[in-house]
Amino acid sequence: MGQMSSQTIARIFGALMLLTFVTSIGALLCFQPVLDDPAGYVANGGSDNRIFFGALLELLLIITGIGTAVVLYPLLKRQNHVLALGYVTARIVENTFILVGILAVLSIVTLSQQNAGGDEGAIAYTLAALKDWTFILGPGFIVGWGNGLILGYLMYASGLVPRSLTWLGLVGGPLIIVSGIATMFGGGHPHEWYQGIATIPEFLWELSVGIYPLIWGFRRVPILDEYDHDQGFPVRATPEPVPA
Repeated sequence: MGQMSSQTIARIFGALMLLTFVTSIGALLCFQPVLDDPAGYVANGGSDNRIFFGALLELLLIITGIGTAVVLYPLLKRQNHVLALGYVTARIVENTFILVGILAVLSIVTLSQQNAGGDEGAIAYTLAALKDWTFILGPGFIVGWGNGLILGYLMYASGLVPRSLTWLGLVGGPLIIVSGIATMFGGGHPHEWYQGIATIPEFLWELSVGIYPLIWGFRRVPILDEYDHDQGFPVRATPEPVPA
């Protein structure tokens, strides 16, 4: 990372953030046969390769998700070292839940391939429920703290992206957290109307914070000049003021 300019970091971060959309949505589509009817999948079989491809996409999601935090760390620690480390930690915790979910889905595939006795259906439903809970606790709760509040605040305070965009994260993060808690106390059964509404600001925030740096790079603000100066890259003589 010491050999990268701040704008190279910006574009890598943007690309990784957008890849989290591609991999997560693709994996969800691949997993639908298992998640919609786990007992039926075990009893009647299905396209195992489709599930394996979904698992591969979620493994790539883990890499890209953690990568978004790691690649930004050298810049964000100049704004707030503790919160920058907190963002990396939140991403690791979120993706640990995703990994557990992958193992649950792959276990259902294994169950469908084995003659395990008469309880395969119940076991499959339990594993599918585990996958659902990993989503509620990871992308459905931890994301609100990491991508929403922590990243939103760091981007707001530093001015790396327009501050008008950061409010999507600062508002969307708490909404994700509240909806995740509500789903937990609802027994893990989300209500589509409030889940959908709560997800919109966070979705737009993560999309915009991927597109903006990928296309335009980060705004030229003091922490970028400090970083580039330390790495030996040319910097502007007078940094632009932090944008409102």
